[in-house]
Amino acid sequence: MTYEELLQESLEQNLIVKEMDLPGYKGRIYKNRVAIRKNMTTAEKSCVLAEELGHHHTTVGNILDQTDVSNCKQEHLARLWAYNKQIGLSGIIQGYRAHCRSRYDLAEYLEVSEDFLQEALEYYREKYGVYTELDGYVIYFEPCLIVMEALR
Repeated sequence: MTYEELLQESLEQNLIVKEMDLPGYKGRIYKNRVAIRKNMTTAEKSCVLAEELGHHHTTVGNILDQTDVSNCKQEHLARLWAYNKQIGLSGIIQGYRAHCRSRYDLAEYLEVSEDFLQEALEYYREKYGVYTELDGYVIYFEPCLIVMEALR
């Protein structure tokens, strides 16, 4: 989703999103208020907002203390929610259909940062293994990202 679409979704969920100077953080959520650091690219903002939406949907309580294992797990869960919201296997396939031939092309197509895309691909590799199939396509995660139509 684009940053604008995420802002609209946030509004529909009664969240107030403000861009501001946010020293030390890219984004924060408290109750129904989301703060996004304003001096980032639009792609970075969409990744951060997606993760903050992930916290809205998956996090319970104050998880600022990242030395607590339970808090780390909730942080991780919000990040996974964001990967699936912004990329997902279907997004990888859509990128292939749109003739994206590099990670840079795919990140640009999906309107996410290259780092966010790389982290998502690493997560999908851990979850699915070397490859997975979806909707008549095979997605290989090793040795590099490859998408192809499955043989029929």
